Amino acid sequence: MERSQDSAAQPKSRGRRVADSRAVEVASRVGLCARGVIYVLVGILAVRIGLGSDSGKEADRSGAVGTLGEQPFGRALLWALVVGLAAMALWRLAEAAFGQTVEGGDKWSRRLGSLGMAVFYTVICIGVVQTALVGGSGGSRPSDETSKEYTARVLDWPGGRVIVGVFGAVLIVVGAVVLVRSLMRKFEEDLRTEEMRPATRRVVAILGIVGGVACGVVAAGAGLSVLLAAVRYDPSQAKGLDETLRSFAATPAGPALLIAAAVGLVLFGLYSFCEARWRKAAAHESTAEQPAGSAGSGTRPSAS
Repeated sequence: MERSQDSAAQPKSRGRRVADSRAVEVASRVGLCARGVIYVLVGILAVRIGLGSDSGKEADRSGAVGTLGEQPFGRALLWALVVGLAAMALWRLAEAAFGQTVEGGDKWSRRLGSLGMAVFYTVICIGVVQTALVGGSGGSRPSDETSKEYTARVLDWPGGRVIVGVFGAVLIVVGAVVLVRSLMRKFEEDLRTEEMRPATRRVVAILGIVGGVACGVVAAGAGLSVLLAAVRYDPSQAKGLDETLRSFAATPAGPALLIAAAVGLVLFGLYSFCEARWRKAAAHESTAEQPAGSAGSGTRPSAS
């Protein structure tokens, strides 16, 4: 009986070792850097739009990729971004399969969130691959066009109106959660803040709070547009990132709100680089030294 229990536990043990491996840790840090590059570029494009110097590029992933591809050695930079995004997707997939390396990382909600992010970054990675194969800024579709097309397709399904509405509501909830968690500085639970100098910790906190709030507001704004598309049965209401950001300029606050959101996205990109540097990881060196049945085996870093 004990032998059968040991054999049943073995696959999980091996999976845990894979999830806590040095390779997955490196993938997470490379992926976070890739995320940082995209958000910084999107934020800069949005700032230019808010200041009235629109370059004609979308303030979204396609615009960021196009900007990167137009730089010297642009194709090489795009392939480097592909590697980073692929690493991000693999890291999130490992989290979905085996749980995160922080306290409470085995919760189904966290695993489901990691799976969603794995799919999200896989789709982005495929888009960047297409652009890299074409070269320059071609081969990448604007998010606004994609959002309207997919919304129109789903609305034609049986029960499609409900599906689109639920998706929009989920985006709004996700945006609200990101905003609240950022204001509560929950992101610091995933960081090795004890290794930071006081001044560094304050800077990282500002980047995480302001950047997270901006991401939450933009996600909620995009979700609201999708929800309206379902309510009005009008796919043209669905907005991608670029159109969502531009809509901020139509509020009473005018371009100032757009610029504030854009600066927030830049700060979130910079926070991504900080997270790549200080994110908590499993203690690789202690795993091999501990006996299989010891109390500390497989223990994850504390989130305190």
